[in-house]
Amino acid sequence: MPFIPHTVEDVRSMLSIIGVSSIDDLFDEVPKALRASFLDNIPPALSEMEIGRIMSDRAARDGHVLNFIGAGAYEHHIPAAVWAIVTRGEIYTAYTPYQAEASQGTLQTIFEYQTMLASLTGMEVANASLYDGASALAEACLMSVRANKKLHQSRILLPKAVHPQYRRCTQGICELQKITFETIDFDPLSGRTSWSAFSSAESAGLTAVVIQQPNFFGIYEDVDALTDWAHQHGALVIAVVNPTSLAVLRPPGDWGAKGADIVIGEGQPLGVPLSGGGPYFGFMTTRMEHVRQMPGRIVGKTVDLEGRPGYALTLQAREQHIRRGKATSNICTNQGLLMSAATIYLSIVGAEGLERVANASMAKTQMLMDRLSAVPGIHFPLDGARFHEVVMSVPVPPERLLEQLANRGIAGGYDLTHDYPELGYCLLVCATETKTDLDINRYVAAVTDVLNSLQAAGA
Repeated sequence: MPFIPHTVEDVRSMLSIIGVSSIDDLFDEVPKALRASFLDNIPPALSEMEIGRIMSDRAARDGHVLNFIGAGAYEHHIPAAVWAIVTRGEIYTAYTPYQAEASQGTLQTIFEYQTMLASLTGMEVANASLYDGASALAEACLMSVRANKKLHQSRILLPKAVHPQYRRCTQGICELQKITFETIDFDPLSGRTSWSAFSSAESAGLTAVVIQQPNFFGIYEDVDALTDWAHQHGALVIAVVNPTSLAVLRPPGDWGAKGADIVIGEGQPLGVPLSGGGPYFGFMTTRMEHVRQMPGRIVGKTVDLEGRPGYALTLQAREQHIRRGKATSNICTNQGLLMSAATIYLSIVGAEGLERVANASMAKTQMLMDRLSAVPGIHFPLDGARFHEVVMSVPVPPERLLEQLANRGIAGGYDLTHDYPELGYCLLVCATETKTDLDINRYVAAVTDVLNSLQAAGA
């Protein structure tokens, strides 16, 4: 609440109505020995103007970072109307619509969101969002085990080119459920999942195969061949996708002969600011045959007794609603605020606008590559076709380069040496439609200057 309107008389009147003489009387059940008499570390009261000045000064210390990091969270332009609408009181505090008769607006928003996500991914049904992209992959793996009950063991192929944080989160959650993950390596020349390693994997008793498109390196996988191989060996296909890329790529529902079975991803690119790492939201879509194994809530459209359209929660297979042993999940929260932002964002930009965002981002990344190619010591080791991220090899330890760039107000990329030491000194860099020619020139000039300084110093 930005303003508390209660006067002294208002407070006195409210206390009188409830039958106490002071606010302290409301806490008379707390023993006096446990009450704090003085708050020595609390500074004197300030006026609204003084507090505003302090907060503005502190916010200014953060400055404005020129960002070239992607790696699963992307800086896109968010139309002003998105959060102007989302922060309205009737939307801002809306959560799970347990009472349909009082929540038609919230339910309709979720229904529209589900419709858009199902259409974007080429699937038949979507849920009402998950915690984030990483836990959404864990949920999809658990779901694949439930949907593939004919197997007596649970084995999932998890390519190394899938986001490393997604892999760690998924393994941390699912290995406790006795699910075995088998890593499939990538081709060091193209950056794609190695077809020879994939096709030679043991196929007997295989539950599911995870395919990220584009993969963590920004490279396009051969999704048709991978999907068909998985289905030929009785495995379900779990697709991990960047929703922005679906404006220019075939949806997972069209991969191979039959399409993917479960689609998940991080919804942050759809109108959610980076916000220092969160909160974000995950999404999940699937085929109707698997709907009862899907975690979370689903909103359906129906009609009332008078034939008027209405909305209601149709499936709520979480532990709040049914016996814990029957629940499909106990962590699949409804990220209502962020889901609403994504719905409004997609409504505003539309299919053509999202395609323009995707194409502009690809063009900016290509421009970044072209200009960095002229910098001595920099090259791009993976030659596969890509979306709007690229692996960049540098002649010095990436940690030192990134530290110097940060001192200049530039977030220079994602250090790959910890997750992929076999690549050597490499960064994952990204440019979206938000980057101008001046931004790219500033980045290239800063990288050039820092590399010259580090190399001269023998770093």
